[in-house]
Amino acid sequence: MNAERHVVGAIVVGAPSLVGAILLVAGAALGALPVVQAPPENPITEAKRVLGKALFWDEQLSIDNTVSCGSCHMAGAAGSDFRIGIHPGADGVSPSPDDVFGSPGVIASDDVAEYEPAAFFELDVQATGRSAQPSIMSMYAPELFWDGRATDHFVDPESGQTLIVTGGALESQALGPILSEVEMGHADRDWDEVVKKLEDSAPLALAENIPADVVGAISGVGSYRDLFESAFGDSEITPARIAYAIATYERTLVPDETPFDAFVAGDINAMTPNQQAGFQAFMNSNCAACHTGDQFTDHSFRNIAVRPANQDPGRFEVTGNNADRGRFKVPTLRNVGVKPTFMHTGEFTTLPQVMAFYRGPGAPGNNRDPLLPVAFPPPVEAQVIDFMQNALSDPRVANETFPFDRPTLRTELSDGRPVVVAPGRAAANGMVPEVIARSPNNVGFSAFKLGLENAPSDAAAELVLSSNAPIGGELTGVIAYATTTDLEGVATGWWPIPANSDFEGESVYFQWHVDDPGTTGGAALSEVVRLDLYCGGLCPDVCLADRVAPEGVIDLSDVDAFISAFVSVDAQTSLTADIAPPAGVVDLADIDAFIGSFLSGCP
Repeated sequence: MNAERHVVGAIVVGAPSLVGAILLVAGAALGALPVVQAPPENPITEAKRVLGKALFWDEQLSIDNTVSCGSCHMAGAAGSDFRIGIHPGADGVSPSPDDVFGSPGVIASDDVAEYEPAAFFELDVQATGRSAQPSIMSMYAPELFWDGRATDHFVDPESGQTLIVTGGALESQALGPILSEVEMGHADRDWDEVVKKLEDSAPLALAENIPADVVGAISGVGSYRDLFESAFGDSEITPARIAYAIATYERTLVPDETPFDAFVAGDINAMTPNQQAGFQAFMNSNCAACHTGDQFTDHSFRNIAVRPANQDPGRFEVTGNNADRGRFKVPTLRNVGVKPTFMHTGEFTTLPQVMAFYRGPGAPGNNRDPLLPVAFPPPVEAQVIDFMQNALSDPRVANETFPFDRPTLRTELSDGRPVVVAPGRAAANGMVPEVIARSPNNVGFSAFKLGLENAPSDAAAELVLSSNAPIGGELTGVIAYATTTDLEGVATGWWPIPANSDFEGESVYFQWHVDDPGTTGGAALSEVVRLDLYCGGLCPDVCLADRVAPEGVIDLSDVDAFISAFVSVDAQTSLTADIAPPAGVVDLADIDAFIGSFLSGCP
């Protein structure tokens, strides 16, 4: 113990409780959280932090604008996930004993982002096979993810070159979910696609209640390119820079204002006598062997036998070492009082459930850690739970205040997403085709799509678009997309929502018509969905006359491209000329908008 800590301990000689004095000395020996060490290759800067914060919370980083990094890592959930997505486990059956309570992701889609049924989930939202680990406190970990596959050795995913030799676990972790076809991507999603999407997106355009520090950065800028230029000196967007920015933001989320931190700093009243007793019991138990030090984790991998090891081999998948079967990362106990689920399976929802598990023998078929089981007498267990629940949580985390503040995500809001306004009509087989309407309908979303499921196999399907409400439950209008549903009654239709702020407030309707001679009118119908177009935080206004490469140059090739689209007999191609309201109608208003943009020179 150094001299400073001796002094802190001496302060409590006259404390009202001998137990308090002993605990304060023990706590002082733990000390405060260490200063965060950023790798020299990625120093912390304010511009980079703010860019990382915007990226971390932007749902546009996903293929369908429904998932951000922050969706699975909410501060109010200790940096993990309030939401529950059930993964059926290896047996593919739910409910069953091997179910995992993970995080919801995206609906499965193929390498061109068209909906495709997935094993276990079909066309429902997929879920991760493990629960979300807390992002808060992750800056101290040498490896990340439950199995430690994100190492401190960060490699550029494009060049294969080592960019950070050591200390880059956050950078390694940040990129994984973006390409994951379960979490945020589609099959074979690549970085060119991610970068292009960011280039075309206004920062946090879907969000509301954007934090003041981010508002200050994005006010007056129209693109992520501007934020990258501020952070890195030029506007190039790369996966490595995305990782650098997100990691920088996460390194600033230090939860060091807990009652425990105040206690070890010398405030003997920061923890109640009951919590102090719980702390003493905790420190004298095997709990403290793994959940040790000021971080309350030793960052090791342990087999505590939550489930049989053959259900999830854990660390073995990374090392190939048989001794690592069933081992998972020891999580921090900081902010555990606001964490909604526990263990890599997410199966426990309260600390008493966790303590009951540790008292028991664990699941069979494991080489369980010899430190287990751990048991306390009931009154002592209550004190330990009080300590963990109430003394280790930073109120800024629980209340989501700076630096743990965040925007409101579009998926948390009831508006800005498709709304069903009329029911469907069954096919001759009695099944009603269903529309998959998940993406938000923000102005400028060029990859907006609607899916079809539950249609008769091998039947032709048309996605009908109209600016008029349905009559008798049926839409008539422009055929936006036609296909043969050759994937067991599944199809995908696209409508690139024009990037013109004049569309804000416009409503447009969609419905799938599926050929079926055996039913009324010769077609089965899906529900009708209405899109109320909105701009969100920033409304993109692209140059309407800039149709073809080179970007930023307006010439006769753009005129030719617009005319070709306008007169095309293919509905999908024709709709690309729909650049002015009303939505879904290609008419003289679009010609006027194009001419006006062309003559203005498009700044």
